[in-house]
Amino acid sequence: MACGWITLQWADKMDVQSEKLLVHIITSVRIAALGTIRDEAPRVSMVTFVPAQDFSAFYVHVSRLAQHTVDMQKNKLVGLLIAEADDGRADPQALARLSIRGSAEFMENGEPGYAPVKAMYIERFPASEPLFQFTDFGLWRIKLKGARFVAGFSKAFNLTPETLQKAAQK
Repeated sequence: MACGWITLQWADKMDVQSEKLLVHIITSVRIAALGTIRDEAPRVSMVTFVPAQDFSAFYVHVSRLAQHTVDMQKNKLVGLLIAEADDGRADPQALARLSIRGSAEFMENGEPGYAPVKAMYIERFPASEPLFQFTDFGLWRIKLKGARFVAGFSKAFNLTPETLQKAAQK
């Protein structure tokens, strides 16, 4: 289906190369832009994240003193943008990126699943370990509702939670 200058490809037709790029970005990129709502307006912050092993959720460890955390407490709807690093190419619009729509949920220390997520977070970000001792820091689960993956010029895919879970298995 053509839409202006971009030819859209749907998730069920994702080529193997694009799927590998999707998995690579999710597992190798460590920072994301977190979009929240404040006073009925969008706000974007940089956060570190870890993906669930099956890509069904993404986890952020943030301070409750941060504006984005206050925003998530008031409005659970969030966006998360994970993008390939700028490599200096002539057209940076061709960089791969995953834009996630989701719902944020605070994870209570001790709830089922908390300890493994904490361990994954510390493994990926060893410097975060002391922050888990601070009472103002907490883990948030971003449950995936849908996503859009741009694998490069003319390669855009609408993804469902099931599509991402299938990609995680490969």
